[in-house]
Amino acid sequence: MKPDKLDELQESTARLGTERLSKLFPRLSAPSMVSMVAMSLYILADTFWLGRVGYEAIAAITITFPFYYVIFAIGLGSGIGANALASRRFGERNVEATNQVAGQVFPLTAIFGVIFIIPSVFFARPLAALLGAPPEVISLTAEYLVYFGWGIPFILFRLMARNIFHAGGDVIKPMIFMIIGSVFNAVLDPFLIFGWGPFPEMGIGGAALATTISGGLAAAIGCYYLVANKSVYRLRLHHLKPDLSIIVQIYRVGLPETLMDLTESFVFLIFNQVMAGFGSVALAAVGIAFRIADLAFIPIIGLAHALLPIVGFCFGARLWARLWAAVRHGTLASVVVLAVVTVLLEVFAPQVIAVFNSSPELLAIAVPGMRIFLSALVLIGPAIMFIITLQGLSKGWTAICLSLVRQLVLLLPAVLILPRFMGLNGVWLSLPISDVGGAIVAGLWIYREYRLQKRSGIWQRTPVTEPIAEPVPTDPPAPN
Repeated sequence: MKPDKLDELQESTARLGTERLSKLFPRLSAPSMVSMVAMSLYILADTFWLGRVGYEAIAAITITFPFYYVIFAIGLGSGIGANALASRRFGERNVEATNQVAGQVFPLTAIFGVIFIIPSVFFARPLAALLGAPPEVISLTAEYLVYFGWGIPFILFRLMARNIFHAGGDVIKPMIFMIIGSVFNAVLDPFLIFGWGPFPEMGIGGAALATTISGGLAAAIGCYYLVANKSVYRLRLHHLKPDLSIIVQIYRVGLPETLMDLTESFVFLIFNQVMAGFGSVALAAVGIAFRIADLAFIPIIGLAHALLPIVGFCFGARLWARLWAAVRHGTLASVVVLAVVTVLLEVFAPQVIAVFNSSPELLAIAVPGMRIFLSALVLIGPAIMFIITLQGLSKGWTAICLSLVRQLVLLLPAVLILPRFMGLNGVWLSLPISDVGGAIVAGLWIYREYRLQKRSGIWQRTPVTEPIAEPVPTDPPAPN
């Protein structure tokens, strides 16, 4: 890496231990928030336009979410592992090794792309049935999966390449690529769904095709910047060959994140199958509710991405008071944001849901359901901040275990048991129950960590004077 680039990174890292937290948090969280908004636009645009087709179309894409999360788990885990390894090679100033790591994005995209294309494109109907699609929407789900499947390599490449850019200190380019793809998808959606102008009317298949085309555009731009010497990398053909030793090192770091996301996909699959027992209108309702919740969580994800490097830096520099001040700052900010969001969404739930579909049948289920679902929203933010703090303290497996407690120990049993006694309301209620329990467990654990740290005497040790590199950021656990 060029000396001026290294100096810039060192100066940016040093600010983690000195800059006012009230200024540092917005500066670090803004790029992540913009990227999350752009990422959400893909699904929001599909949901918005397909809502004009009917709630059955929304139910169909809701069924595909667990499959998407499996793809996301592989892409994100691979990207995080590559990010960590490339960052380490940058620190060693080993340019050739760094290029070799970055080059593995291409064979990994090809391998996993083929693996996912086969079931999505060639076995779409059996896959839709496996995902829990009720009979009335199984054809729509299969149609969506076929067109969506051809774009899976683009999703994988974007997730991996984004982390490779981040390892080189560039968070702006991947954000711009994501925005371009999202805007193009939002514009293209109605043309392909409704057959505007010279385009054929494709319905739900058009939404999937728009996602594939726009994702391909964003991936192509990212690929161009990687191979055309327009980044810190200098890739050549031999860098793109699979290297088993490098791939093993990538997944040594990325595997925990992949396993955690795969677990979430499994729980979401069970949730969808239980919800499907109440009909496609219930599936459409939960799909809309989750998309609205995703929007509400964008500021929280931004705060989490800001908190992680601050905690990691302060941990390395032994700035204990600042570390826990940052945790309090992030936690309080998440509570305030989610409290405001909860009030607004509880009051205006009918109007917000009607933006996507105003069918009386859908509103009758979605409005009370979303109000139940959001009742414990304010507690999820602190739980995420506590888990991120543990990641920054190099307790990654502890953080993963706490995330799995919410998914496997609390949510999964609740969603299997409560509907037997409470019907559809039991499915909705399983979410706030798991949120409350997860927040309590994470809060008690982080308090224990704080007390143990304070009693150990390390607070009296002299902080190090040289800046310590921040840890490689990972995406926080998804709130759903």
